[in-house]
Amino acid sequence: MGFGDDEDILQDFLVEAGEILEKLSEQLVELERQPDDKDLLNAIFRGFHTVKGGAGFLQLGPMVDCCHVTENLFDILRTGKRAVTPELMDVVLQALDAVNLQFDQVQQREPTTPANPELLHQLERLVNLEDLNDPAPEPSQTPEAAPEPAAEAPVAGEDITDSEFNELLDAIAPPGSDAAPSPSAPAASGNDDISDDEFEALLDELHGQGKGPSAATPSAAPAPAPAGSGDEISEDEFDALLDQLHGKGKGPGVGSPPPAPKAAAAAGGGSGDKITDDEFEALLDELHGKGKGPTVASTPAAAPKPTPAPAPSPTPQPAPAAKPAPAAAPAAKAASPAPAARPAAAPVKAAGKDAPPPPAAETTVRVDTQRLDDIMNMVGELVLVRNRLVRLGLNTNDEALSKAVSNLDVVTADLQTSVMKTRMQPIKKVFGRFPRVVRDLARNLKKEINLELQGEETDLDKNLVEALADPLVHLVRNSVDHGIELPDVREQKGKPRLGKVILAAEQEGDHILLSITDDGGGMDPDKLREKAVEKGILDEDAAQRLSDPEAFALIFAPGFSTKTEISDVSGRGVGMDVVKTKITQLNGSIEILSKLNEGTRIIIKVPLTLAIMPTLMIMLGKQTFALPLVSVNEIFHMDLTRINVVDGQECVTVREKAVPVFHLKRWLVKDAKKEQQPKEAHVVIVNVGTQRMGFVVDQLIGQEEVVIKPLGKMLQGTPGMAGATITGDGTIALILDVPSMLKRYAGQKR
Repeated sequence: MGFGDDEDILQDFLVEAGEILEKLSEQLVELERQPDDKDLLNAIFRGFHTVKGGAGFLQLGPMVDCCHVTENLFDILRTGKRAVTPELMDVVLQALDAVNLQFDQVQQREPTTPANPELLHQLERLVNLEDLNDPAPEPSQTPEAAPEPAAEAPVAGEDITDSEFNELLDAIAPPGSDAAPSPSAPAASGNDDISDDEFEALLDELHGQGKGPSAATPSAAPAPAPAGSGDEISEDEFDALLDQLHGKGKGPGVGSPPPAPKAAAAAGGGSGDKITDDEFEALLDELHGKGKGPTVASTPAAAPKPTPAPAPSPTPQPAPAAKPAPAAAPAAKAASPAPAARPAAAPVKAAGKDAPPPPAAETTVRVDTQRLDDIMNMVGELVLVRNRLVRLGLNTNDEALSKAVSNLDVVTADLQTSVMKTRMQPIKKVFGRFPRVVRDLARNLKKEINLELQGEETDLDKNLVEALADPLVHLVRNSVDHGIELPDVREQKGKPRLGKVILAAEQEGDHILLSITDDGGGMDPDKLREKAVEKGILDEDAAQRLSDPEAFALIFAPGFSTKTEISDVSGRGVGMDVVKTKITQLNGSIEILSKLNEGTRIIIKVPLTLAIMPTLMIMLGKQTFALPLVSVNEIFHMDLTRINVVDGQECVTVREKAVPVFHLKRWLVKDAKKEQQPKEAHVVIVNVGTQRMGFVVDQLIGQEEVVIKPLGKMLQGTPGMAGATITGDGTIALILDVPSMLKRYAGQKR
């Protein structure tokens, strides 16, 4: 599907409509909670209307049809003719899904498929004020179910069609009544421009048959009718028109002070310049007299004296919407008092004092994400050069060079922070989908659940926003399915029927903390231990030695599930292990806290960005390695003779708890096993999930921010290696992937 010259317009439509559709999903769920919120109804109406307008411009007919009928339904809702019900919202959300599907097809440049006809029929029935549960009524039995376009108020900023306007006139003055316009009136014509015959008929209706200006003043008959010709009238023709309106010799200036020179020039049309407000006011006074309306200044023969209610007559007053020619404008003014014309100039006068401020200039620029990635890569290289210069500056006695390097260090850090912020997005982009997820799942499971979102404005890297979407969806669905009990069960436990799920985000240093909290039944650690033994994951003794947090972590094991029945939501034992793997790939951690019958809290900790990583630089022999700082828990220097062996595994006691210890040098450095074991060394305690272990290293260099560089094709997939970086002294350091390194080496026989 190609759009040719409209490609730029299409891109704008995709951005704007995408944002609107995302927001509509949140607004519709919120509307179900607050059905009487008029502002929310209007906002949703405007959202569908805007998407329909853009789709219509691009000739996306199926999307226009679906948006149009949904827009009509919300017009009915905001006028109070229907109430918001869960059944109605089910249909509306299906319509939004259909529009989203069509939107995705437009993004893929595929032809848009029409929405399900049954869905459109349901929407039409809702617009016609029918009940979806009732069979479709016969048209003759329900005349009131037909749409009433004439009774609907037009939306501000929209033009109504000629047919809608005629129906509106019929509603005000039914056809055949005395107040209805005659068939010759311009309002009955389908065209905007009136013909000469229609204009003559209009004059007859204004002044009576044969009593128009031309009949009253035969001397002016030779002058051409100003409205009949399409040309501008001359000064003589304008004077003749004034004589016809006011009578010979009774035009401006009679019974009033002599006109000012400027006003006279403006009245006569001799001046080619525009008249000012004061000149216009003076002209009105000259035409009608100071403070007197048109009915006082004009003679009975010049114009009729209509009353507010039109009196029955063979030639009734035309409808207000008739479009008279300019020549008939002064005569038409006779129906309203003079003060009504004066306020029209007031806003012009006040514009100088209380004029609204000019619209603010555009403050945002749309930038391709690839360009941001390129800038981030260049800043990463600059960080590496900065690290190199800082290392050199520490070894020099040149005070000026040291000061320059220090300034460069500060500026580079600020630049790095600024560029990182350009890649940041609020996590609201992820959170926005969850109200709909929880709402649909709760209705499917017959549960009553309220979702609370906290910290939606927390910013994190764009790539992380996209990567966290799927794990969070799975965890939230798990809380709704496993965590929150059925309403009757909650009542038996003394809880409110309405369950609560809280999705929160906050920044903690250079990390983001995400939490999913529910007030459901919680997790039973004993049941988890039994399930682990039943599935053969652990033996009986090992399971009993597990602490409660370690028992909770069992749900991340592949194929582990506490569900006895398999549903379309859960029970197959897949998903939670994928969640943990995804979080680990993001250099993050996940932790579970739970109390039986009180609820569960799942805490995820991920770095702000994936491009630059804070690390702990260590030495193994003569090779430098980098440990992700997020995994490091503590560091201490210890006597290796105090290491004990338990079940063939070397362990050290840290705060009365045994922690397994591994010698990284034996894994990563060639021929290190043949070297003599030192008596003392540094031990780095790291966290992997809920477990802790120690790595014995030769030397600690310190903390350093590094830019992750992918390994070459020959080294990709090497166990325990997440990438490489260039250190401050210009050498290459390998970045360790702790989970995969343990999986690869820890099970080997020593």
